[in-house]
Amino acid sequence: MANLRNIYDSRRTWKLIFLGISIVMVALFLYISNNLVKDLAEQERGRMEIWADATRELATLGDTGSTDAEGNPIGSAPTTDVDFLLKIIEANHNIPVLLVDDKGQILLHRNFRLPEEETNTFEISPTNLEFLTRKLHHLQGTQNKIEIKIDEATTQYLYYEDSTLLRRLSYFPYIQLMVMALFIAIAYFALMSIKRAEQNKVWVGLSKETAHQLGTPISSLMAWTQLLDSMGVDKSIVSDMDKDVTRLSTIADRFSKIGSMPDKELTTINEAVVQSLEYMRVRIPKRVNLNIHTSAASNSGVMLSQTLFAWVMENLTKNAVDAMDGEGSLDITVQSDPSQAIILVKDTGKGIARKNFKNVFNPGFTTKKRGWGLGLTLVKRIIEEYHDGHIYVKDSEVGKGTTFCIELPLAKS
Repeated sequence: MANLRNIYDSRRTWKLIFLGISIVMVALFLYISNNLVKDLAEQERGRMEIWADATRELATLGDTGSTDAEGNPIGSAPTTDVDFLLKIIEANHNIPVLLVDDKGQILLHRNFRLPEEETNTFEISPTNLEFLTRKLHHLQGTQNKIEIKIDEATTQYLYYEDSTLLRRLSYFPYIQLMVMALFIAIAYFALMSIKRAEQNKVWVGLSKETAHQLGTPISSLMAWTQLLDSMGVDKSIVSDMDKDVTRLSTIADRFSKIGSMPDKELTTINEAVVQSLEYMRVRIPKRVNLNIHTSAASNSGVMLSQTLFAWVMENLTKNAVDAMDGEGSLDITVQSDPSQAIILVKDTGKGIARKNFKNVFNPGFTTKKRGWGLGLTLVKRIIEEYHDGHIYVKDSEVGKGTTFCIELPLAKS
């Protein structure tokens, strides 16, 4: 039992380690990618500041009318400087920019995908003007703004959008994040599926080998009971031995069905529940009150393997008796709705902490001093894999008791 619990705990620890490593990798990747985008955005702003400086220089060429100490007009520049400034402005082919005056009038625009093709370089069509005005209103609420001081009385403003490359790069980390998350999820579920398949093979092999090993001594015991009967041994003793041998045969039959789809027959749910509890009713302590609540309205037809279903009910009943320390009340209620039969198993035992509602079905999980923690794992497998049903802890409170719920689909008429 301790080994099984250690295996379960270590498996959960490795899952947490795998998840932690994945989160760290994703966080590191996002950090690097976001820094790259941030650096590129700063480079683009630097380019726009150079563009703004070139615009300022062109706007101030020869406008002051004053001269310097050498007699040259202030604001003038050689032709080569003008060409250089124009080249700076013309070199921007990918960053959309708007140049506006201090009254908000658009003076210049570049690199926008306009709704209409412009035929006149010096005029903006009404449709394009409306489009650019919307862009301006949007950019005025961003940090992509550079003030250009032409002179004391004149100020212009340069607004710009992120380039197409920068916008794509800003989306790229999140696209890669989704791809990485998808890859990690696929890898995780693939590993878990392989591990689960291996566990199932071990589980099925162990079950069938157990059934096989029990077969020979059970056959021998059956022969011995017949011999004892023929020898005139007290028939009550032989009868009790027969019951125990039959019980062993039933257990072996249950184990032999693990791993293969059992034959199911149409059975009324009330009959199935009552029949499943016949064996346990006379074997539970007298201080445990076992109450079965059925009604004609709940007596729906379901497809069951009675042998395996009885195993489920016996496991739940035994667990409930153990949880009550052999004293309390165990109520089994059968209900039905239009699509499924519902079985509630309610005890007045120790209860289960809410954090363990799902863990109770894991192999190796047990609160008993003795036990392997496999009973509820078997129960879940029989109900969900062999009967297409569902079992879960419906309600539980520590110190007051637990209610398990089984849901089985109704047989199709």
